[in-house]
Amino acid sequence: MTAPAVSSPALEEVLARARELIGQWRDEDCGTPTVKDFCRYAAALNDGEYIRRARALEADGRPVEAPDLFLAATMSWEDGPPEDELRPDGLAQRESPCTEGLAVRQVHGGQSVRLVRPPVAGTRITATRAVVSARHKHGRSGEFVLLGVRTRFLSPDGSELTSVDETIVVLDATGGDR
Repeated sequence: MTAPAVSSPALEEVLARARELIGQWRDEDCGTPTVKDFCRYAAALNDGEYIRRARALEADGRPVEAPDLFLAATMSWEDGPPEDELRPDGLAQRESPCTEGLAVRQVHGGQSVRLVRPPVAGTRITATRAVVSARHKHGRSGEFVLLGVRTRFLSPDGSELTSVDETIVVLDATGGDR
């Protein structure tokens, strides 16, 4: 069975860009998270028990591990972009691979997280990210592209701490083939 042709020029361009990027990993230095960073995250989750336990470990001079989803929950390690640099859908360009300058909109299509081991405060972390798949699809509301993006968080020795697989649904913002 032959896949239906892509009728949206914007989605065709997204597919072309994605296919060129598949497998090209880009590293981002995440810096060295501290106990304070972990506790800020825990406070946002209203996890007072984690904060008390982490501060007690820190006071004893013992290693403090991050909360389980700390790495997966951090969208970026950089300062956020100014509001006028965000895309109309509210995403930063970094979170929108293959779509710069195109009349498309995006929605998050799901995420799976694999926790290998938590980072320890004071350990440098690198995130390496790549587009791993691009598929053209048709649904009841029209055509769209599914982009698969994987982010692997690594310790200084290169061992994996956490891996996040995301699906980004890209739609034609002009109405496409409707």
